[in-house]
Amino acid sequence: MKKMFLLLMLVSVFSCAKKVSQEKVVAKEPQKEKVVVGADADSHGCKASAGYTWSILKKECIRIFENSTKLNHAEDGKTYTTVSYVIFDGNKAELFLDTQKESIILERKSEGDSWVNGDWQLIPWKGYVLKKNGKIIYTGE
Repeated sequence: MKKMFLLLMLVSVFSCAKKVSQEKVVAKEPQKEKVVVGADADSHGCKASAGYTWSILKKECIRIFENSTKLNHAEDGKTYTTVSYVIFDGNKAELFLDTQKESIILERKSEGDSWVNGDWQLIPWKGYVLKKNGKIIYTGE
């Protein structure tokens, strides 16, 4: 009887050990890398997730939707949901366009003149009119 009891104990121990070892075989999924919000600083240290963009004129990270002039896409029969912005510093204007990766610096010769850079022209007329190659692209106040 004691031998039988001992034999049952040994069998149950080995069967439990087998289950434990099978559970350890289950592979774990690799953990996904966590993305830290605000860790998207550009080469100037500006964090786009916080709304900051590098300004060449100001030489600092700015939020272009604050303290800037909003330019809406000109009416040409199409519906647009994007806007662009311009900031001013003396006789210079910096354009932040939705179609350009980098901002564009425009200059004017004197008060009342248009700001110009190559094909781009920002005209102070009933607010502002932005032209490229003579075609009105954006207007704003």
